[in-house]
Amino acid sequence: MATVFEKIIDGEIPSTRLYEDDECVVILDINPVRKGHALVISRKCYPTFTDVPMETLSHMMEIARRIDQKQREVLGAEGTNIMINNSPASGQEVPHLHIHVIPRTEGDGRTPVMPKERYEDGEAARYGELLRI
Repeated sequence: MATVFEKIIDGEIPSTRLYEDDECVVILDINPVRKGHALVISRKCYPTFTDVPMETLSHMMEIARRIDQKQREVLGAEGTNIMINNSPASGQEVPHLHIHVIPRTEGDGRTPVMPKERYEDGEAARYGELLRI
């Protein structure tokens, strides 16, 4: 079954398109965190970040950078959140790779939603050993 993003790319579902090329499409999120919240969506359906070829991911990041610049230029964004929710456990709702570019300003009332944790004594070293590549 086609994802909602495949239906948007195919024109079956309307969207406000900001950019498109052979690799990706950029639309406004219909449920934005902030007005101007854009989604950079791969044309081909890659379910997660680890499924996408590096060339496509690099291109999508370049387009996200351009959207960031535009948000700063025309919306007065002082910063952006650039996010990929990778798999349902991280909050990914559509199994189709997309990058959120969310314009931010000081005092906009939005705060990070993830509380921070602390390592116990020696725990950071153990995680370091497990995760070192």
